[in-house]
Amino acid sequence: MNYKPSIPTGIEFYKEMISEKYYYIDKTLLIRDLLANKNKVTLFTRPRRFGKTLAQSMLKTFFEKEMLPDGTVSDNSVYFQGKKIMAAGEEYTKHMGQYPVIFLSLKSAKQPTYEMAYKILKQSIANEFIRHGYILNSETLLPVQKTLFNSFMEQKAEPSDYATALQTLSECLEKYHNQKVIILLDEYDVPLENAYFNGFYDEMVSFIRSLFESALKTNESLKMAVVTGCLRISRESIFTGLNNLKIISVLDESYAEYFGFTQNEVDAFLESYGITYKRNEVKSWYDGYLFGNTEVYNPWSVINYVYDITNKNTDFPKPYWSNTSSNSIVRELIENADDNTRQELEELIAGGTIEKPVHEDITYEDIHKSQDNLWNFLFFTGYLKVIEKKFMERQIYLSMTIPNEEILYIYENNIREWSLQCIEKQDLSGLVTAFENGDCETEHLKHKGYAKAGL
Repeated sequence: MNYKPSIPTGIEFYKEMISEKYYYIDKTLLIRDLLANKNKVTLFTRPRRFGKTLAQSMLKTFFEKEMLPDGTVSDNSVYFQGKKIMAAGEEYTKHMGQYPVIFLSLKSAKQPTYEMAYKILKQSIANEFIRHGYILNSETLLPVQKTLFNSFMEQKAEPSDYATALQTLSECLEKYHNQKVIILLDEYDVPLENAYFNGFYDEMVSFIRSLFESALKTNESLKMAVVTGCLRISRESIFTGLNNLKIISVLDESYAEYFGFTQNEVDAFLESYGITYKRNEVKSWYDGYLFGNTEVYNPWSVINYVYDITNKNTDFPKPYWSNTSSNSIVRELIENADDNTRQELEELIAGGTIEKPVHEDITYEDIHKSQDNLWNFLFFTGYLKVIEKKFMERQIYLSMTIPNEEILYIYENNIREWSLQCIEKQDLSGLVTAFENGDCETEHLKHKGYAKAGL
């Protein structure tokens, strides 16, 4: 019987992926390209569940000079044996295990109030100081630095100190290791999205801006930084004056194959588990995303589909991606749709396209300033696929469509749920009159696209 690796549903940590022998689609040449391009700060924006956290964990494992409790350095090269990066040449492999690394995920800051979100961010920062607590045993730090370091570990630092926490940690690590620091920031926009929908956006923007500016702009101890998130937030909002920032969005061809699965990777995956006969079904449900000119599959959905099919949990595709968040941006579009937007939704649901100008430098505050902004949010977060680009009147325009069956399900399901809620708000006696007059929320039922959603 041929050995088949475990299918990595929900595995986000690279070491676990390799040590537990999960099926791993090799994305390690991301390391080569980052080193070759030599950008000081790189921001990758990709839809959720497209492998951003796993990529950051892989970078941490490769670059970090990881100190063990006994004072020795971990040999992390074992996690890269047989991987593509090892054949890239000594020019790149010489960087393995050479740098102190700060790794901070901001996704836990998804909390209902600013106070709770700020507390969680303080805890995350404290955990990273604790992880590097070994440097307190050295004489390299000044007494005042050790005092401040301890205050972060104990979550007792002043609010003004937290605004520069990552810069402080960088300086301490450089002094100890005599080597500049690599900073990895994952899910950087989660606190901002959450703050927008919960009513404390300005407070969160102010804190994140200070944290990032001190870590990425005025930090002389910085070697390189990689930031990942779903959306590109305008420079004026978060990355104020950060001239060393290179943004890689879904519109860019560079690094396109490192987030999501390519056709060849999916074919090999299906073949490994003896389900190549499912290729067309997988393609219609989970393919269709275009990063630059590279077409990719949703990795989260493909992995879960292969797991369920091979374990005989189902014989049919499921909307795995729709269960990973509230799909709040789609709901925003539907709830605030005017007649023109509804008509465009109909066109999309029927398999058609819409054309919109692209605005990359937007913030969450801009969502309701125009419907075009909301369409842009949907595009950059994976709910729409670009099929053509035009340059008119000094502006890029995108022709967009729904990428696959899974995303079509999300639109239809959100329309259906919202429509039912609208109907529940009205008594039956007034329903017919309101429908005929078109003066209530049931007006959308006249549209064929909404009717296709099941109403």
